[in-house]
Amino acid sequence: MLGFGMTRYVALLRAVNVGGTSKLAMTELKAMCVDAGFDHVQTYIASGNVVFESKASLRRVKSELEARLLASAGKPVVVFVRTANEMQAVLNGNPFPEKPANFTVAIFLDAPPPPDALDRATGKADEEMRLGSREIYVHYGAGMGRSKLKIPAAMHGTARNMRTIAKLVDMTLEI
Repeated sequence: MLGFGMTRYVALLRAVNVGGTSKLAMTELKAMCVDAGFDHVQTYIASGNVVFESKASLRRVKSELEARLLASAGKPVVVFVRTANEMQAVLNGNPFPEKPANFTVAIFLDAPPPPDALDRATGKADEEMRLGSREIYVHYGAGMGRSKLKIPAAMHGTARNMRTIAKLVDMTLEI
């Protein structure tokens, strides 16, 4: 049950388990969130996904998490934060609902993507792309692992597939 004055958030860490130097145990991430005063903290899979409640603003949640991660990791870790409603909107806004959820991603950004973001993409084969409000949606026809697609506007974002996004939305409803 949502506490008085509380907002449900989803935080997505960028490049958490990529390479040996960026490893972060989800138990450590959960402990950081609890230490920051967040409530009902839950992590999901070892790729830097955490759901919680807080009275703090979205901006404050982001800066608090990034500061704690910097102190822990010794280097900046970018965090993308969405409210539960914003995350639901990302899921509902999927322009490829008929495509396999594990081959379709939303790349989360801190700001709206530039209008020409898709025009600047290179290496396109069978991928389909659409712009969202602060996301870029991509359906990878042959899978992300085989793709040569490069989207410069997405370089500083973090991608989650629709299956993960749906699970995170479900988790916000369970708090």
